[in-house]
Amino acid sequence: MSATTPPRNWIAVANAEHARRGRDNPEGGFMQVGHGKLAPLKRIKAGDRVAYYAPTTTLGRADRLQSFVSIGVVHGDQPYEADMGNGFVPWRRDVRYAAAREVPILPLIEQFDFVDDPRHWGAKFRFGLHEVNDHDFGLIAAAMKADRQGLDL
Repeated sequence: MSATTPPRNWIAVANAEHARRGRDNPEGGFMQVGHGKLAPLKRIKAGDRVAYYAPTTTLGRADRLQSFVSIGVVHGDQPYEADMGNGFVPWRRDVRYAAAREVPILPLIEQFDFVDDPRHWGAKFRFGLHEVNDHDFGLIAAAMKADRQGLDL
């Protein structure tokens, strides 16, 4: 990331099982959004920060986990394809995840700048990737007790 281009902050949305798979991958952390779509990942650059919000634990379940499950910094120049088997070849970006704990989103809702109406806060996440300001990303990092040095905060 150049000195003239500050990092952007993103909230990516996936169920916790999928977000944890990217965070805990033994070959290095990665992210996918929108069921492996390329277009959203093209908006993200190396040095940008990402926090994963998980509305549920597992795809197709309605358990209402509603938690942030991982947080990190994107690295690598471009999105790339990864063969996950059975014909599924999603697009990914590499991420260096910071040490952090999983935390519920609800205690943060009224503090976020991006939330216009606390009764309808979830609408911002329906497209799978949402940009937030430094204040909001800092709130997430603090709540997660994330390694701030690892996030360049």
